[in-house]
Parts: sequence; structure tokens; C-alpha cells
Amino acid sequence: MISFHEVNGLKMACWVSQREWQAAKKTLVFIHGSGGDHTLWLHQCTRLKNAFNIAALDLPGHGLSEGRGEQDVAVYVEWVRQILEALAIEKPVLIGHSLGAAISLRYALTHGDTLAGIVPVGGGAAMPVNPAILDGLKTDPATVIALAAKISVAKSNRARFSEILMKSMSGINPDILYGDFLACSKHDLTATVSAIRVPTLVICGDEDKMTPAEMSRYLKDHIPGAQWALIRNAGHFVMLENVEEFNETLRTFAESLPT
Repeated sequence: MISFHEVNGLKMACWVSQREWQAAKKTLVFIHGSGGDHTLWLHQCTRLKNAFNIAALDLPGHGLSEGRGEQDVAVYVEWVRQILEALAIEKPVLIGHSLGAAISLRYALTHGDTLAGIVPVGGGAAMPVNPAILDGLKTDPATVIALAAKISVAKSNRARFSEILMKSMSGINPDILYGDFLACSKHDLTATVSAIRVPTLVICGDEDKMTPAEMSRYLKDHIPGAQWALIRNAGHFVMLENVEEFNETLRTFAESLPT
């Protein structure tokens, strides 16, 4: 169900699996990527809801949440911190996709003692964005969105997902989408990512062209004890493209964490 909570005078929306958190269950918190919302995680929310407490957030300005979006990962981290506080969530596993992956990594650096674990999906210590994409989002967003929707999934999955993703990204204010991509372009934890001390599972699609496997492999190699999973037949939107393998990988990791 959708739950609304006031944060900084704005209504923040999230999908939650139940009204009351069950203390015996671990809590998974999903954070979408640039221009996305909680619906990108529905295959995880609906299939894992019996095993875990689940919340899938809409960042400010996205989905059903009020606001204008942000242009910096650190600012989004503070929003997420306050949303979790409003939801009374303690020791969650943060699962973040793309921009959400950047948020989860920075959150682990600044508030790691409040987390049970992180799962950056399709992310990297740095996530550079081609300046032509940023310029295009200002001058011709429709063309950039169409291109992103095409190359962000594996070639064999384009017929199923490209149009869906294009419609999803087209539904958001282009200025907010620009801010999300700008935040990713400024994200760089290369010098500090090795300081993360939170249990970490890094997930990447084997055909991810947006954040290629070597970028997620860098996280695995530099975060002490991190695990790495390369999901087959999937691009950047791995949680949509190979639901079964993604969910099983996530479930195994979450269940392995200390209670």
C-alpha cells in the first residue's frame, strides 16, 4: 500500500508492505534511480513482502512525492534519512538502483551505523554522465529519454521494456530528471569508498551499458568484504529484466545478515 509522511513540509510517498513493522523480520528499503519511482521495484515488493518488511521510496519530486528533486547525492541522502525516521525504520538494508546506488553508498559512509547492509545496483564509486546527455536534457529531453530507454536494457529485452521505461521517464519534469543525472555526474567516492564498513552486495547486469560491470566490480574490490553478483541477460534495469535471479540473490544476502 502507499503511505504518505510529511518531511520538511512536503508529503513523501512510499510503498510499504504493511502498516506495522514486524520486529522478527528484516527490513528492505528500495531507492529508485534517475527519473524513476517506487513502481520500478514492484517485482521485488510483491514477491518478497512475506519474508521481509519492505518500503519502496519515492524521492522528492518523483512518483507521488512532492518537491522539485535535487541535484546532489548528499542532499538526497538527507531526504532518505528523514524519510526513514518518519517511517520509524531502524537498521534497514538499503537497496538502491543507479542514482539510488549512489545514495546507498554515501549513506553507508555517513550513517553506516544505522544500517544492516547496502545493495548498490547498477552503480559505481563514480558515475560520470556524458555532457551531451546533460545538454540534451535541457534542449531535447525526448530524444535523450528515448536513447536512454533503449540502451539501458539488454538488447534482447528492448522489445519488452524500452517503451515502458521511456513512458516512465517522460512522465517526470525534465528539470528533475536533469538534476538526477547531474547528481550522478558529480558523485565520486573513489577516494573514500574503502571506508565503508557495512555488509555490501554489489549487483550488476552482465549487459549494463550505463554503468558497466567494471564499475561495480571496483566497488566489490574496494569495499572490505563486499560480495558481487553479475546477473545474466540483463542491462541497467536488472531488477526488471531478470526478476527471479535478482530476487534470489537479494534474498540470500539479506537472510545472511545478522538479526
